[in-house]
Amino acid sequence: MTRAPGPIAPRLRIGLLGGSFNPAHEGHRYISLLALRRLRLDAVWWLVSPQNPLKAETGMAALGERLAQARRIAHHPRIAVSAIEAELGTNYTIDTVRALKRRFPTLRFVWLMGGDNLIGFTRWKNWQRLARELPIAVIARPGAAREARASRAAAHLRRFAIPAEYAATLAMHAPPAWVFLEERLHRASSTAIRASGVWP
Repeated sequence: MTRAPGPIAPRLRIGLLGGSFNPAHEGHRYISLLALRRLRLDAVWWLVSPQNPLKAETGMAALGERLAQARRIAHHPRIAVSAIEAELGTNYTIDTVRALKRRFPTLRFVWLMGGDNLIGFTRWKNWQRLARELPIAVIARPGAAREARASRAAAHLRRFAIPAEYAATLAMHAPPAWVFLEERLHRASSTAIRASGVWP
C-alpha cells in the first residue's frame, strides 16, 4: 500500500507541487511557503517525477539525486518530498491525482503550479479533466504573468476563477476552481541552474 509522504488526517488541506525538480531550488520552496500561507494549507507535498513526459530524458539527473537535493532545499516541517509517482506507477498528472484521491479520499488536495506551466497547460494529458479533479492555484512566475493570464487555459477556466483575496477558501471549493496569485516573484530557475553547469 502506498504510504503518504507526510502526516494525514481527515480534511487536511494538502498542496501538490509536481515536477522534475531538476534540480529543486529556492523558488520551489518560496512557492510552497506562499501556498501554505495564502491558501491556508496544512502541508505541501513535492511530487518528484521519475520522468516528465513533456521533457527530454537527456540532462535529467537520477531520481535519487533529485530527491536528495529536493529534501535539502525543502527543509521545512510542512513540506514533504516524495517519489510517490514511482510507487504509483504514474507518469501523467491526471493519473497521479486520480490515484492520490483514491488512496487518500479524506484529504483536500490543491494542485500548485507556476504561471509558466499555465501557459503550456493545454499540452498536459486530459488537462480539462484535471481541472475538474481538484482546485488549482497558479503562482505568477517572473516574465510570465501576462502571458499566463492570456493563455488558452486561462481563457477556458476564467469563469471558474476565484478572486485572489479569497485564496484561503480555495481548498473548500468544488472543482473546477482556481486562483492566480501574484506576490514578490522568485527568479530561481532549474533551467538557469543547469545552464550554469552546477547541476548535476
